[in-house]
Amino acid sequence: MTGIGWIGSLIIGALAGWIAEKIMKTDQSLLMNIVLGIVGALVLNWLLIAIIGTTLGGWIGQLVVAAAGACLLIFVARMIRSKT
Repeated sequence: MTGIGWIGSLIIGALAGWIAEKIMKTDQSLLMNIVLGIVGALVLNWLLIAIIGTTLGGWIGQLVVAAAGACLLIFVARMIRSKT
């Protein structure tokens, strides 16, 4: 999350993780929401840059990217768990 800073990343990560938790109907802790939001933002930003060459900017854009990335991570985790 470029240009947002550490505290902004934590806030966006927590909100994005909470949004993803509600969308995907899971029950996570606050720490897990923050981790999911931050890692989800990193993963989806990387994918967006690799595919289209840019990403969404600003707080709202990064919140959308982080929430979508967190949903993607939850989906992948469920797929891995269901195969084992």
